[in-house]
Amino acid sequence: MFCYQCEQADRTGEMLGCAGPLGNCGKDPATADLQDVLIHAVKGIAQYATRARALGAPDEEAAPFILYAVFTTLTNVNFNPTRFVALIQQAAAVRDRVRARYEDAARARGQQPEQLTGPARWEPAADLDGLLRQAPSYRVDAGLGAVGPDVVGLRSLHLYAIKGICAYSYHAHVLGQQNDDVSAGVEEALAYLAEQPTETEELLARAVGLGRLNLTVMEMLDAANTGTFGPQQPTAVRTTPVAGKAILVSGHDLRDLAALLEQTKDTGVNVYTHGEMLPAHAYPLLKAYPHLVGNYGGAWQDQQREFTKFPGPILMTSNCIIEPYPAYRRRIFTTGPVGWPGVRHLADRDFSALIKAAQAMPGFRADEPEERFITVGFGRDALLSVADKVTDAVRQGAIRHFFLVGGCDGPTVGREYYRDFALGAPDDSVVMTLGCAKYRFNGHDFGEIDGIPRLLDLGQCNDAFSAVKIAQALAGAFECGLDELPLTLALSWTEQKAVAVLLSLLALGFRNIHLGPSLPVYLTPGLVAALVDTFGLRTIGDPAIDVAAALERSAS
Repeated sequence: MFCYQCEQADRTGEMLGCAGPLGNCGKDPATADLQDVLIHAVKGIAQYATRARALGAPDEEAAPFILYAVFTTLTNVNFNPTRFVALIQQAAAVRDRVRARYEDAARARGQQPEQLTGPARWEPAADLDGLLRQAPSYRVDAGLGAVGPDVVGLRSLHLYAIKGICAYSYHAHVLGQQNDDVSAGVEEALAYLAEQPTETEELLARAVGLGRLNLTVMEMLDAANTGTFGPQQPTAVRTTPVAGKAILVSGHDLRDLAALLEQTKDTGVNVYTHGEMLPAHAYPLLKAYPHLVGNYGGAWQDQQREFTKFPGPILMTSNCIIEPYPAYRRRIFTTGPVGWPGVRHLADRDFSALIKAAQAMPGFRADEPEERFITVGFGRDALLSVADKVTDAVRQGAIRHFFLVGGCDGPTVGREYYRDFALGAPDDSVVMTLGCAKYRFNGHDFGEIDGIPRLLDLGQCNDAFSAVKIAQALAGAFECGLDELPLTLALSWTEQKAVAVLLSLLALGFRNIHLGPSLPVYLTPGLVAALVDTFGLRTIGDPAIDVAAALERSAS
């Protein structure tokens, strides 16, 4: 195996990346290799899909399959090799169907169909052993000796951005939002990678283009979430348990949570959120369920300890699963793209088995005496409704600066930076946050400025569009560019959704983004230098120095 798609990648060997018996995320070599093979197969679908679409004959079922299949290959999503064997075979069948559709459309227009090569002509082996023998030709660093590390690194940047885009698009798709331009963009990007491009300038330019595509995806996801569940509202969320049977829901998928809330209504089972599901409490149609009683635990990397202590079953709805401990392996369930060998998978949002498990377990015996709360729900609708108050506070000098501290949390050394950075922001500044990095500091009382909370939780990483719209509104109010705002971004990076968001921010013109705690290992020193020169990216340093430097840049 070889994998270096996330910040958990091994950095101790001669070749940076996970290549041992297990990846640092817990992924075994068979799963890692099968994921690479699945990506290869999906590229073949895309080669034909782009051509069919150009002839006005798109395959409407291929687009959602691509989203789902690619989503399963993200970090901490699916670790089940059996499922990947099935997906690879399914991908080959989808590709053949799209090929026939393309060839029929071409002949109907009097054209001779192209004879494509590469993934378009590849045939998968019939079983697991055969697929594993094929895998070395398709791993992410294939061709390194021929094209060099810069080209392979830029191809990887493309692929991981596509993975993030597909994940966000999948979340929107399950809520009924689909955009033909997004489907076309994903297919085009995968077909481009199938051609094994080598021009570094073109690769970098097209990466920024993927950032623009992801902006459309984030807007689509925002419309899906708010259109389905209502605009976020500031809401105090209880973080201490209450007496009663209990289910814990982690991941990101709001539709899964909504389905579970409906199925547990009047059953006497309470539902708690975990990790990135915390912002769900801000949506009116979700918080209307009285048995959505609170949030339990923190970010994804602490789940083994937290899930062990939770007195009920757990549902994982999207990325962030790590190896279940024996203490809770029999009471954790997966759904959607998630999978782990030996863990029961619930299809079609039928959560009856999960509910029965909750009813059979003790739950919380009593309310925890000391009640604690965290306030969420400062999405774009909530903040833009008081935009005049915010801009007046800036003009009057009550608010000097905005800091956006967000992204993924993780177990690696250096992430205490984000806590120290947020807590080190001066009292006349506002800290906005999204993603699970917030758990480093969201229990702290930041106070207020003229009635405006100094800590504003914008939501999940899936809610990055809120941050963009807020920044654009501020830029419009002050008649300046985004890079001229008194705004500093400090982003905590872990996996592929973060790559897509970063490229979107660069495409919008944000500069001087602080990124850490370390840069992706697939970005060579030469590529890092190009990104720094072109976009002003900065690696994190001492938090107090970085805060002071941000304020100095803003003042000048």
